[in-house]
Amino acid sequence: MDNRAGEMDVFVQVATLRNFSAAGRKLRLSPSAVSKLITRLEERLNTRLLVRTTRSLQLTPEGEIYLEKAQAILTDIQEAERIVAAGGAAVPRGLLRVSASVAFGVSCLVPLIPDFLRRYPEIELDISLTDNVIDIVGERADVAIRSGLLRDSSLKARKLLESRRVVVASPAYIERKGLPKTPEELDHHNCLTFNFRPTAEGWPFRDPHTGAQFVKIVEGNLQANNGPTVRSLCLEGMGLARIGQFHVQPDIDAGRLVTVLEDFNPEDIENIHAVYAGHEHLAARIRAFIDFLVNRIG
Repeated sequence: MDNRAGEMDVFVQVATLRNFSAAGRKLRLSPSAVSKLITRLEERLNTRLLVRTTRSLQLTPEGEIYLEKAQAILTDIQEAERIVAAGGAAVPRGLLRVSASVAFGVSCLVPLIPDFLRRYPEIELDISLTDNVIDIVGERADVAIRSGLLRDSSLKARKLLESRRVVVASPAYIERKGLPKTPEELDHHNCLTFNFRPTAEGWPFRDPHTGAQFVKIVEGNLQANNGPTVRSLCLEGMGLARIGQFHVQPDIDAGRLVTVLEDFNPEDIENIHAVYAGHEHLAARIRAFIDFLVNRIG
């Protein structure tokens, strides 16, 4: 049987270093031996993986795919060897890439990081906060925290929490502009909205008498692409906002913000999940991180 794992290792080193000689030095092989292995791999696959010139080395689209899969397979092999070497109890270690929304990251994730890293000192965290929905595989994120519907059935997910959305304002704003009693009265108020949602110009409500759902078009002098910005401006008395309750509950408890139009709240629940491109045998660092979040947040 061919040593396919060895071929993958050679290819990954060449693709990463973009140099046959550098890959050979790292693997203790001659440049000609490295070149022969890559040629043999391309012949077996019947496709070109690398485009080689005198000055550069580039991956073909097929090479990009093979690199991604080969890295995952080699990681699994390393993880299996660690588990066996440790008597079945792998120690979570290595680089862990996490992507989360800005609101969730600031409110829920960042405060937990010190405790997590104290518990797992051999894990190195790389955290990106963005409200853009990223391609987990393409961006090479190990875990992404996402809210709403899960559209990619190839991904695994564990629910972290449920949160309703609430309309809030600061006491100073209400004192200055008055308390709206019905959604129709929002016509006379400054509504702070998000610029990345389909409902950026409208807020959903429910008629408390009939139960009928409807959307009220709202207007204001500011739109933002993340929850912390909207929350901060709301705290400054700039207007009303409709925002995830998990993000503003501490402000509500402290009296910095008050809920508005609760009788008309449609009780739309936003589910927040930890999403990962997993399989039956997750890397220990990924499993440890997700279990930690479920235990501390869920």
